[in-house]
Amino acid sequence: MQPAVLAVARVASRYRWTVCALLFFATVINYMDRQILGLLAPVLQHDIGWSQVQYGRIVIAFSAFYALGLLGFGRVVDWLGTRVSYAMAMLIWSVAAMLHAAVGSVAGFAAVRALLGIGEGGNFPAAIKATAEWFPRRERALATGIFNSGANIGAVFAPAIIPPLAIALGWRAAFIVIGALGIVWIAVWMAIYKPADQRRAEDVDGVGAVDEDEDTDTRAGVPGMGVLLRKRETWAFIVGKFLTDPVWWFYLFWLPKWLNEARGMDLQHIGPPLVAIYALTTVGSIGGGWISSALLCSGWTVNRARKTAMLICACCVLPIAFVSQVESLWLAVLIIGLAAAAHQGWSANLFTTASDMFPKRAVGGVVGIGGMAGSIGGVLFSEVIGQVLQRTGQYWVLFAIGACGYLIALAIMHLLVPDMKTTTLES
Repeated sequence: MQPAVLAVARVASRYRWTVCALLFFATVINYMDRQILGLLAPVLQHDIGWSQVQYGRIVIAFSAFYALGLLGFGRVVDWLGTRVSYAMAMLIWSVAAMLHAAVGSVAGFAAVRALLGIGEGGNFPAAIKATAEWFPRRERALATGIFNSGANIGAVFAPAIIPPLAIALGWRAAFIVIGALGIVWIAVWMAIYKPADQRRAEDVDGVGAVDEDEDTDTRAGVPGMGVLLRKRETWAFIVGKFLTDPVWWFYLFWLPKWLNEARGMDLQHIGPPLVAIYALTTVGSIGGGWISSALLCSGWTVNRARKTAMLICACCVLPIAFVSQVESLWLAVLIIGLAAAAHQGWSANLFTTASDMFPKRAVGGVVGIGGMAGSIGGVLFSEVIGQVLQRTGQYWVLFAIGACGYLIALAIMHLLVPDMKTTTLES
């Protein structure tokens, strides 16, 4: 290969990791905007006066409209492309995040959480599609694990930054400052990100080239929802999201309340345990993606590599069933951190199965449908959580439910798709 060609190849190779970095920072912002409500819930509960059930309904408002946002943006991403649709999603959810500062009632919080959910629904369909466009299959789980670890970094930064910010400036200022970060990201994204159709001219070394068995027909239209729902592969992805996404949302929205109610920790002391938990999840997200990528590089099939990595993650969640019986705070934090890390490793591989099983023109739609299913599961589980805590005040049954979901999901996914391969779709 000529020196000039090698230089272009190195630039192309570096650029796809620049794309990954942009996706990472978007996900950091996404989760900081999402988690701020849970972190400030003890203060807001005092100021606004909501009950456990009302708080659950506010979470449900986000979950329900997040489901709609995922479904809608899944289609928008496939139609408009990643560049425009991602910026659109970020703008909607950043404005919604800042609008939290303008409300002071249960109904007001439900309304702005609904708008936040619509916007945040665009994050993962756009990010997964960008990953499918810029990364070869052997690197996708790792790239997904890296950008998905932004959820964990956001969850680490949030308890480290938001409580002190709220104490110093008030909770309304905290919403405005965190929401404004998205506006900065949009400016950087529009300046740096290039449309994926430029990839074929640049990735001359084949590093970012498509795999041989993938659909490369860019003339084919975006498949309709009916076409996707007739595929067993779509239902496998739906099941994986429906049974496990609610567990992650339980961690995000109720762990601060659990530390406050079950462990007696106030806003000034709640940060370090949460930082420790979400620091562990960063390791899980990247590690889970690395496991399947390493197995693929060792000659394993996509089917065996993805499912083995997901099985390892599912087993690591199991100890959380007993966390309520643990007296030591930091041992409990370690157990929850392991489960949350395992969830993120699971999630990195689950997201990647969408691009494993579908051509690129359908990835956004599939991720949107699966994400909607996960949000519906979150709505149902949030209502259960609110009712259980309102009636009993006990968290142990909720942790036990979370421990079982992953193995059940993996078993059903395997029954639906015993061998993961790229499916064919009608145009």
